[in-house]
Amino acid sequence: MKTMTGEHLSELMNKLYRNSMEAMIFIDEEGNVIDMNPAAEQIIDPQVIRRIRAGTDESFCQTCKGYTDEQELISCANCYLDYPQGEFSSFQLFLKTKDGAVVPFAASYHTIDEEAGVRVLMLLDLTKQQKTQEMLQRNHMLKYVIKAQEDERKRISRELHDSVAQELLSSLVDLRVVKYMDVGEDVLKKLQHTEQSLTRLLDDIRHLAVELRPSSLDDLGLEAAFRSHFKWMEKNYGLLVKFSAELAAARYGSEIETVVYRVCQEAVLNALKYAETDEVYVRLCEEHGQLQLVVRDEGVGFDMVINEAKGTGLGLYGMRERTELVGGQFTIHSAVGEGTTVQLSIPLPKIKEKREVGA
Repeated sequence: MKTMTGEHLSELMNKLYRNSMEAMIFIDEEGNVIDMNPAAEQIIDPQVIRRIRAGTDESFCQTCKGYTDEQELISCANCYLDYPQGEFSSFQLFLKTKDGAVVPFAASYHTIDEEAGVRVLMLLDLTKQQKTQEMLQRNHMLKYVIKAQEDERKRISRELHDSVAQELLSSLVDLRVVKYMDVGEDVLKKLQHTEQSLTRLLDDIRHLAVELRPSSLDDLGLEAAFRSHFKWMEKNYGLLVKFSAELAAARYGSEIETVVYRVCQEAVLNALKYAETDEVYVRLCEEHGQLQLVVRDEGVGFDMVINEAKGTGLGLYGMRERTELVGGQFTIHSAVGEGTTVQLSIPLPKIKEKREVGA
């Protein structure tokens, strides 16, 4: 290591003082501010700085709003300025800045001149880190809520299929047996009517179970779940979904598959309700390391500048939110008379293949 001269070291320390992004506030043993570097001047209200430099008010308490201790988020109890050892390291401090906001800082407070009683308070703005942590916490919470929602959908779906639907089917079989008994014409007509009602109810329950959480999505993957769903849409609503799939893998992970399925489900449903068309085009493919979904219709469209797309269920906000949770991108393009296109793109994790030479 090269040894520096005192003059060179002094020059470097002066540059550190002037150019550091970390605020430095020098405080005497009575708690008065005696100097601060340019980074600190960017934080504190200029009027306060002028009063400090004019000697009319040297107290730091007018700017400090407290620090985080083990009992409270913001506290002034056992102030670090009065700490007997003069050392108070690695704590979170809240200051009122020049724009009037109370901002959190990572702080350290220690003695640099014991004889003169001079200490330095060093501050690093935590706003960006705090926002990052809040966003991370929010995303984790959303993922947890969506997973819990999907798990509950799955549980209810299985309960409807395995319990309610089976009981109805059993009642329907018993009813059909009664039809072949020696009963009157009026009773037979009533039995036929009841049989038809139970059959419709059974179909509705089966559809509800599938809509809550299709078993094909968990068992067979996206392509199978889509084909089954689109076939049901055509049968019950007359909506023809022209579906094409070019997938390089059979499965893509439960979280990604759920997002793609729910976004597509909502986009197709919106086309059915509002596009005034009887055809929808859906393309699912893997390109350039991304799983891509395109849902397009040639319906009436809407003005994106004036109106948001109509609809319930997930809605555009929910579709975007789900997409962001898996690191994807969601876009929608529409114009009056030109139809609507929904696009979803999700980056897929790269799988590194290890191949041995000559293997």
